[in-house]
Amino acid sequence: MTETTGCVLCGGTVAPDGRCWDCGGAQPAFRAHVEITADDGAAGVSDRGKRRGINADAMALTRTGVWTIGVVCDGVSMSPRAERAAQVAAEAGAAALAARLRAGVLPEIALADAAVRAGRAVSALATSVDAAPACTYVAGIAGPEGIWSAWVGDSRAYWLPIEGPGMALTEDDTGELDVLAAWLGADAGEPAPRIRSYRPPGPGRLLLCTDGLWRCLPGVDALRAMVTRDRRAPAVGGGLLGDARRLVGHALDAGGDDNITALLIPVTAGAATVTAAGAT
Repeated sequence: MTETTGCVLCGGTVAPDGRCWDCGGAQPAFRAHVEITADDGAAGVSDRGKRRGINADAMALTRTGVWTIGVVCDGVSMSPRAERAAQVAAEAGAAALAARLRAGVLPEIALADAAVRAGRAVSALATSVDAAPACTYVAGIAGPEGIWSAWVGDSRAYWLPIEGPGMALTEDDTGELDVLAAWLGADAGEPAPRIRSYRPPGPGRLLLCTDGLWRCLPGVDALRAMVTRDRRAPAVGGGLLGDARRLVGHALDAGGDDNITALLIPVTAGAATVTAAGAT
């Protein structure tokens, strides 16, 4: 039997998207802490943090054939229903990526197509251009030939090797004073994602995250150290889920001012190559 919980604001009925059918109010407990895993060990953790009323971050994780696919989105706080925008974009992006890769499309094309699909899904939520839900977007895929990432906004992807230096795979779409310059939404037009590929020389992890994490751990060395340090704390757990919990836990310990999401995908070895498409 499913327990029905009334709206914390008016006592009305809460819809599946975490908002009240009667007053429209967001419920703080909805998606306050989410953990997901895949059968290859990939894992993600998303937390509302300590200062936000709702969790406007969202993530999706899936596998198809030899590919592991992750998408992380961050709702733009000044837009209406930002949490819905992020959730729709993550789900639409991951589904489109899986379908395109199954069809044999090149990863770069699949990533571009999926970002456009996610953008259109978010745009469809708008009641007008002046009332347009919005979110940032970062997607990553890993397979035998390497890793690829695509992004719109300031959610990031990082390469975190088991040994050796890591690297950022994305560059924030921001202008002066770090103001967001690109996002998904009806007021942003058709997405123009930037795409980067990398063929690692050794094993490691592809990290997708929102600014609630990277503002607390802004350097790739700090991120890498957090997921490769001693793991003797039994409460955190092992594997990539334990690593994701550790990253999110660090951001919470640092104040948890924003929503926090970290998604980690395992990567096997390959030959080192870096290419970029659509970068400025």
